Amino acid sequence: MPTSKYSEITPEIQKLASYCVQNGTIDPTLYTKYDVKRGLRDLNGNGVLTGLTGISEIRSSKVVDGKSVPAEGQLFYRGYNIEDLVRSMPADHSFGFEMTAYLLLFGELPTKEQLKLFIDQLSFYRTLPTGFVRDIIMKAPSNDMMNTLARSVLTMYSYDETPDDVSIPNVLRQCIQLIAIFPLLSVYGYQAYRHYNDGRSLYIHQPKPELTTAENILRILRSDKKFTPLEAKVLDIALMLHAEHGGGNNSTFTTHVVTSSGTDTYSAIAAALGSLKGPKHGGANIKVVRMFEDMKQVVKDWTDEDEIRDYLTRLLDKEAFDKAGLIYGMGHAVYSISDPRAKIMESFAAGLSSEKGREDEYGLYMRVARLAPEVIGEKRRIYKGVSANVDFYSGFIYSMLDLPIELYTPIFACARIAGWSAHRIEELINAGKIIRPAYKAIQPEREFPKNI
Repeated sequence: MPTSKYSEITPEIQKLASYCVQNGTIDPTLYTKYDVKRGLRDLNGNGVLTGLTGISEIRSSKVVDGKSVPAEGQLFYRGYNIEDLVRSMPADHSFGFEMTAYLLLFGELPTKEQLKLFIDQLSFYRTLPTGFVRDIIMKAPSNDMMNTLARSVLTMYSYDETPDDVSIPNVLRQCIQLIAIFPLLSVYGYQAYRHYNDGRSLYIHQPKPELTTAENILRILRSDKKFTPLEAKVLDIALMLHAEHGGGNNSTFTTHVVTSSGTDTYSAIAAALGSLKGPKHGGANIKVVRMFEDMKQVVKDWTDEDEIRDYLTRLLDKEAFDKAGLIYGMGHAVYSISDPRAKIMESFAAGLSSEKGREDEYGLYMRVARLAPEVIGEKRRIYKGVSANVDFYSGFIYSMLDLPIELYTPIFACARIAGWSAHRIEELINAGKIIRPAYKAIQPEREFPKNI
């Protein structure tokens, strides 16, 4: 029960809330009557076309004999297949995320010299204003790191001498700075939280200019600043895969919508962070991890497929875990046959599980990935195929990297800030109308009472 009067749900609030529900519920049949595309998607799950972008493309179908049919999922950054981008990295996978951020922002793969100059820019900006950690991050730490991150981003407005200048050079400067400091804001926010809430030792490590974004995240997070090359490589890949996913995902669309109003960079990115925080978006991998934690307790033999199948069935029947009727990490709004990001993550999860001695757990994940689509197909009437998505593996990988669960979504944000930045700049370059979709009013006109 809340101890503060500001958090307590009083009987008065409860009664007022019932009025909201009573007078705010819309008859579901009206959505069909007025042909409303709920969630900006039609009945077949296809997204309503609301804009154009040159930044990325998601493909989940191909044309055969003049008809569109489901196909293996593909993801393109500026026209380049994400699988080719990952494959092109050197053996040590150095600066894969930085190369990806450059590509998304500027539209072309960098030369060695261009990449070095960009990395130098990020290193130059990878510092916080004097007193920021003490005055902002350490004060009133939140239980949710995404709120801490959003607050920090909004506060950066006060340290910027030209925060409202929406010229492309100024916005690019702001975006590069945010890409550079997001890991600091996220990890330092977590260190403050665990110190004040859990009584843990407080340490604030400084990043090293010569290290990659992935390496610096691991360095400033861990008390001993140590990490293995494979850990840094896998995290770098995860950042690459999460950096961008089309203009229609909720947080990126939010970036476009808010940017179209003409507002400042910090407000636009804070809005995107608010979207990403949601469990239906960036918080999905946390649900996957917690589902597996429950599964590992309930399923006694992780190799027994009948036992696993029974647990999955009970998930769908709302009899297991959170009783929501969902198998988390399965299915995607766009991809049907496969999520290309999941395929890449799965391949690296195998190597990391071997290094960490968690092969049995990896085996459980693989069995669930194979069995879950079968169970869903038996229990649900679905319009497209179901496969493991990127969230299915990312949570497992983050747990093997010893990342605290509180940082799962902020790490997502540390990657996606590159995509958000590219989309914000694209929206400003092609500045047109403010984005304002239509809603159909269904409340009949009423005569105002005379005796009130």
